[in-house]
Amino acid sequence: MKILSIIIPVYNEEKTVCDILNKIENVVLLENIKKELIIINDGSTDRSRIIIDEFKRKNKHLNMNVISHKTNIGKGASIHTGIKEAAGDYIIIQDADLEYEPEEYNSLLNPMINGTADVVFGSRFKGNKPHRILFLWHSTGNKILTLLSNLCTNLNLTDMETCYKMFNASILKSLNLKEKRFGFEPEVTAKISRIPDIRIYEVGISYYGRSYKEGKKINWKDGFRAIFCILKYGLLRMK
Repeated sequence: MKILSIIIPVYNEEKTVCDILNKIENVVLLENIKKELIIINDGSTDRSRIIIDEFKRKNKHLNMNVISHKTNIGKGASIHTGIKEAAGDYIIIQDADLEYEPEEYNSLLNPMINGTADVVFGSRFKGNKPHRILFLWHSTGNKILTLLSNLCTNLNLTDMETCYKMFNASILKSLNLKEKRFGFEPEVTAKISRIPDIRIYEVGISYYGRSYKEGKKINWKDGFRAIFCILKYGLLRMK
């Protein structure tokens, strides 16, 4: 029996965390693959932990592991915690907001279970699925970061910064990942690109982006950190 480990970093997402957990619960995966939910409460100061605990209490049938960091140490650090705890055959990262649709796990799983892919990126810039229209500079910035990453890794991705990356668990666990905040995306992309004969695929996904008023956290400083990480791990190939 195959298992998909779903790593869910949570930081002050009291408005959406219960909704996303319900969405994940309702997903029926291909070929009867089971779900393992690994929720990392990254030092939330709102009611996120209370809501998560209540959800777990009401859903004892779910394979759920809830871990709390005493203080906020970053999304990347939360993902590192989740990777260590994951027991599944495949791993995907799921933000605790509602920007990505868990029903689309199967789109990423398909090339994995068919044996054609080791890593699958869910691209917000491919296909004809719905995308909320928000900020020009966000989409332009993402495309610039993806291009710069591609130049350093010799990949031809359309969306390096996507949250939805699905990995063969053994491959992800083999990486020495260091970035504790939003540098995770360029770092993991650069490091998987170096693996000999790695098979990386992309599939189109929908995107329901939120505004800063609705709780979006990433900002221009994270963009500069992403550039630094692309050059550090991609161009300079640092370990």
